[in-house]
Amino acid sequence: MGRLFGRDMIYVVIWSLQLVTAVVVSPVLAYILGPSEFGSMATGIALYQVLIVLAVFGFDRAVTLQLAEDPSGHGARSLLAVGMVISGSLTLIAGLTSSIWGPFAGLGNERSLVIAIVLWTGPGAVVQMALALLMAQDRLKAFAAVSCLSALGGPVFGIALVFGVARNASTYAWGGVISQWAGMGIALFLCRPIVAGLLDRPLIRSAFRLGVPIMLSGVSIFVLTASDRVIINRLLGSAEVGRYQIAYTVGYVVVLGLVSVSQAWTPRLAAVRDQVARRELSGRSRDELYRLCIPVILGITLAAPILLRIVAPASFGPTSLLIVSVLVAAAAFPVAAAGATTRELLILRRSRPLAVAAFVAGALNVGLNLLLVPLLGIAGAAASTLVAFTAQAVLQRRALRAGREWPRTPLSLLVLIGVALGVSAGSALIPQTPTWNLIRLALAVGCLPWFILRLRSSQKTDAVPA
Repeated sequence: MGRLFGRDMIYVVIWSLQLVTAVVVSPVLAYILGPSEFGSMATGIALYQVLIVLAVFGFDRAVTLQLAEDPSGHGARSLLAVGMVISGSLTLIAGLTSSIWGPFAGLGNERSLVIAIVLWTGPGAVVQMALALLMAQDRLKAFAAVSCLSALGGPVFGIALVFGVARNASTYAWGGVISQWAGMGIALFLCRPIVAGLLDRPLIRSAFRLGVPIMLSGVSIFVLTASDRVIINRLLGSAEVGRYQIAYTVGYVVVLGLVSVSQAWTPRLAAVRDQVARRELSGRSRDELYRLCIPVILGITLAAPILLRIVAPASFGPTSLLIVSVLVAAAAFPVAAAGATTRELLILRRSRPLAVAAFVAGALNVGLNLLLVPLLGIAGAAASTLVAFTAQAVLQRRALRAGREWPRTPLSLLVLIGVALGVSAGSALIPQTPTWNLIRLALAVGCLPWFILRLRSSQKTDAVPA
């Protein structure tokens, strides 16, 4: 427990740099680009997310588990070489078919943006696999160097191009192309993939058995997390996508952090070969994440009215965006629950239930978006996201039930979570006047010492006996 909430949290912070850049850069771009161009950029990023899931092909997780089973690193570096070939091939296919999927996503007139997305994908996939290997090897400095270039370089180069060339979404996207290609070069130098792994058929077959369901799961998760932007773009227009992206970014901060936690913790938990000890550790660490999420979610939702006014210009209508941020932030709890079961299923190499759960949740999200967006607007999309994440967590929990004991969350903690969600939802009903917003902000600041004390307590927790 001390390691998970101590050194591994450094990896979480570094991996979460994309979160920080999204929070900092989004308002800058919102002011510079305006609702329509900002909406096009959000749609482009959503497409990039699904393309990179296809290009990675689940090999980032395969590399992590392979290193846990073979600490020499030979198999993991071999899989990295295989993953490079797969990502390159799939990126080429994406480029050749871009004239088909570009217009379908509403980017028919954004040819430069579509090309940038494709060129962003290939090196981005290699960087993601390399980062998984560096983290599993506990090479913190190397991991930080590649991650910082990948996460921070894109926004820096992109904003420089926007100011120096043209103020549109496609120009910004080319900054990501530059940073990912540079990051890939450094990552390959540090990881040194073994080309001979391309001939290791048993290793490749094992990776494919694990990776294909993970890839399908990733596509379904994209449908869960990003299809709402495509649907909003088709039904309401790019300006509403831009408004939704701003509100979503504020509320999604905790969820992104939890995704980073799952990436950082998987290699550590995979190293615990005793299943009873590992499940006990997984349950306790999940509950500690719940306790950490409570002050964070309360702080974000209470501060959201002021945050939205800071990150969004008046043309975005920030007052009406609060409910979106609150609903998306509430998804952190089912995401934390799903993260624990995801790690256990991966370690057991049972990736098929992950694909099934993600597919059902993604399909549910699309259906709810098509139903609720015409009725409730972008608030309907946020509600759909919350329901879909909850469904995914429930299905994954059921997949672990057969023949295996899984630690339950104490009832007292569940009650506390319910109270926190009630307070967050109730805060959205309070008038957004200057006085009330300052009161909210004061309460949000008060959540910070609560979080720090909780984190220190987690770091001092005794290890679970084997």
